[in-house]
Amino acid sequence: MENFAKKEKLKKKEKLKMKMKCVVIVDPELPIGLVANTASILGCSLGKAHPEINGEDTYDKNNQLYPGIVNIPIPILKADSNKINEIHRQANQYEEIEVISFVDVAQQVNNYEEYKAKLKQSTDEDLNFLGICLYGSEKKVNHFSGSLPMLR
Repeated sequence: MENFAKKEKLKKKEKLKMKMKCVVIVDPELPIGLVANTASILGCSLGKAHPEINGEDTYDKNNQLYPGIVNIPIPILKADSNKINEIHRQANQYEEIEVISFVDVAQQVNNYEEYKAKLKQSTDEDLNFLGICLYGSEKKVNHFSGSLPMLR
């Protein structure tokens, strides 16, 4: 387990040397509340996986705290669920790119334990991807997302 942690730390350092890019891709056919929820969940997961992309906390003139926000752009793009599934499957084959997924299982359960249990019983083919976040080398992220339009 210790070796795994060291390897993951090295991978993160290597990623910092590359020109990195991040995009979120969401199905625009979802209800607006679910679109917003999907994008926010993916952003939270990205921040947990890569805290180095968050800036430092700052304060206003009245000493009100503003926690650090992400210091890279994260465009929200759109693609239908079939395209999101395709990108998910293909992008996961590359080490230069990390895919963070949000699936409809989260909408079908009442708590996090049920979510984990249902995911453990599922394969990618069983899941409906509501959105994905791609984070990795700019070249690879562009390969998968460069032709997708902005969500408006």
